[in-house]
Amino acid sequence: RSPILSAHPISEFLTSSGTSAGERKLMPTIREELDRRQLLYSLLMPVMNLYMPGLDKGKGLYFLFVKSETKTPGGLLARPVLTSYYKSDHFKTRAFDPYNVYTSPNEAILCPDSFQSMYSQMLCGLYERLQVLRLGAIFASGLLRAIRFLQLNWRELAHDIRTGTLNLKISDSDIKSCMARVLRPDQELADFIESECSKDNWERIITRIWPNTKYLEVIVTGAMAQYIPTLDYYSGGLPKVCTMYASSECYFGLNLNPMSKPSEVSYTIMPNMAYFEFLPHDPNSPSAGSDKLVDLVDVEVGKEYELVITTYAGLCRYRVGDILRVTGFHNSAPQFHFVRRKNVLLSIDSDKTDEAELQSAVENASKLLNKFNTTVVEYTSYADTKTIPGHYVIYWELLVKDPTNAPTKEVLEQCCLAMEESLNSVYRQGRVECNSIGALEIRVVKNGTFEELMDYAISRGASINQYKVPRCVNFTPIMELLDSRVLSNHFSQSLPHWTPERRR
Repeated sequence: RSPILSAHPISEFLTSSGTSAGERKLMPTIREELDRRQLLYSLLMPVMNLYMPGLDKGKGLYFLFVKSETKTPGGLLARPVLTSYYKSDHFKTRAFDPYNVYTSPNEAILCPDSFQSMYSQMLCGLYERLQVLRLGAIFASGLLRAIRFLQLNWRELAHDIRTGTLNLKISDSDIKSCMARVLRPDQELADFIESECSKDNWERIITRIWPNTKYLEVIVTGAMAQYIPTLDYYSGGLPKVCTMYASSECYFGLNLNPMSKPSEVSYTIMPNMAYFEFLPHDPNSPSAGSDKLVDLVDVEVGKEYELVITTYAGLCRYRVGDILRVTGFHNSAPQFHFVRRKNVLLSIDSDKTDEAELQSAVENASKLLNKFNTTVVEYTSYADTKTIPGHYVIYWELLVKDPTNAPTKEVLEQCCLAMEESLNSVYRQGRVECNSIGALEIRVVKNGTFEELMDYAISRGASINQYKVPRCVNFTPIMELLDSRVLSNHFSQSLPHWTPERRR
């Protein structure tokens, strides 16, 4: 506890999400860091109000969660950054702000049991459905998880609303106490919930149940972009707003143009949040990045960099692992577009496929499903080296909106080829000339498989707020879970196009 590393004692450790490298990292922090985070939070709604006035006339339905805490041998708390914030007085005893009124009571948000927390937050959101002006979660996947929860539990929720009683599965005393002030018999609302949720068609379910919703506040940049079609399906195309850019290590900045398209989002760095440096990154030569760090004031528009930060919590310098592209400046503060996470790779031989390329391939292949009114709602992958030659395996969870017109085996085989056509020339050369890579395989899994994957990660200590589906997996229990849910296997039946490159 002595201030060996900094002028202020370390107050706690923040934990990373535990999904990128399979191991949760510990990062020291100090009490005044909460003030910096609060400063950034306090700027979000003033910026939003410039583009969408009237947000003080209703409430926000945000699905927010905490994770149980652990302690280090020295007695300091170790917990995810959002748990730290939600459990702080900055959040729990925040002053009333008409622009930041949530339907979810603190007791529901602070309950460590994810089912009880989600159930009570959803119940409150249903009771106040006409007051909800915006829906949100940290990541797009979190909001879709909430919709899935409603699909599975609407009967129980409607029963509670009809009778004014609380489900017996809710045992948390703080939740029971606060929900006693919320619950009331409402026959009309219960009938409405049953009528809407019992329909087979869940298109626009968000605006059907919460008709005054103006936008969704979720992160849909980077790997989260693949959720956009599903969010559009459930929301009827509501605007998707990414307000801020942050990580466990540090809160970086905010989006000064929150109504921009997800693909055009740029975040303005707030220089007071940390000391920022940047490693130049050449997108055409990922393995040959420069080791010379560039200061915040010296970045150049159009160039890509890997973010490096030094926090105020002692002599702690982090390579965050994010690749950013400079898009411009707000006054003198650089603005960055999030490109991708660094070094998320599939590799069989000399080929290397990163997260952005894999996502692009999935998007291109999924276009073949459009005429079947089917979308890819989740995916992950791994390099199967047990076969000779090895090959890429892509797990797809599909949303088939018309079961009478589901994509055929032949179409899914065409999707395999479309993915291969979208991959780089080194991969295609391995397939065509070298025969070092086998045909790409798509394994279609049961609906709900990726929710089970998330539950498994959470049971191993990942944070529900920070969880992101890993785009490449190699952990045996995860592989076994995915393979146990496979409905069908499909392989590319043809070779992708490849011609020798012209050499000097």
